[in-house]
Amino acid sequence: MTFDPLSASFGIAATGMKAQATRLRVVAENLANANSTAEMPGGDPYRRKTVVFASVLDKALGANAVEVKRIGRDTGAFTLRHDPSHPAANAEGYVKLPNVNALTEMMDMREAGRSYEANLNLLQQARGMVGRTIDMLRS
Repeated sequence: MTFDPLSASFGIAATGMKAQATRLRVVAENLANANSTAEMPGGDPYRRKTVVFASVLDKALGANAVEVKRIGRDTGAFTLRHDPSHPAANAEGYVKLPNVNALTEMMDMREAGRSYEANLNLLQQARGMVGRTIDMLRS
């Protein structure tokens, strides 16, 4: 099998975009559940999800690509808020709040968006190169 850099460019950009799209979905889920508490008194609320990437050899492309290795859970501590009237309050009147920090999620969203955009730019550049090559062959 021969290495085709142009095909590899398309494939690498596509896998990068797919991985970052997954990351954006996870960030959106975290933000949507930032205030989700437990359904029963003393129970655990929503736990922040994390995305772990892995570099894998794509034999069809002959190059390393990125993929989502797993979607995990952040084991960080929950915040406690004293609110005895809340349905999820424990015996002491404290409610566990999710370990989601909106600022962290917004930074992750921005980074994922920029990475997605960089991969999209690579894809557009490769497509432009193909177009210019076809134009050269026509003349």
